[in-house]
Amino acid sequence: MDRDTRRDFVTEIFEETALVLGGIVAVCPIDDAVVWRLVNAFDALRQRLLRRIAAHHPGDASPARPAVRSEPHPAIEEFLRKVRGGSRRILGGEAR
Repeated sequence: MDRDTRRDFVTEIFEETALVLGGIVAVCPIDDAVVWRLVNAFDALRQRLLRRIAAHHPGDASPARPAVRSEPHPAIEEFLRKVRGGSRRILGGEAR
């Protein structure tokens, strides 16, 4: 598996993870601080994995993604923007 394929795989996994977490946050009353802490931990893990991928493919020239809430939690939106490279809106997929 080449570097780009591995990066895409990691991005896909963390995008799905963020969507699952967003679904949980939408239907369960979870303190904002807990959501931010989870998202920051997932983001740190994602970045660590991407660094490992880059380190193992140094010759690759590719560049180094109760009540129901009506909107996604801000922590989930921020994390998905990081995962997706900041180019798409969270749940709808439309460009920002």
